[in-house]
Amino acid sequence: MPVNNGETQPRARIRPRTGDGPLEVTQEEKGIVMRIPLEGGGRLVVELSPDEASALGDALKIASSADVLDQ
Repeated sequence: MPVNNGETQPRARIRPRTGDGPLEVTQEEKGIVMRIPLEGGGRLVVELSPDEASALGDALKIASSADVLDQ
């Protein structure tokens, strides 16, 4: 730690940038906001209309089905 006049100065804390944390989905004034944690750090924030959210849900169900994963 740096020393100033014989006193030790505290250092700023360094926090790791991780994508740890839950997937968050909230209803806001403009629409549905989804916050997705990213592996390299930070979050991807996507705003969707209710119709887009429904279509995304359907697409994810299809993509995660056993038939698609076996191919």
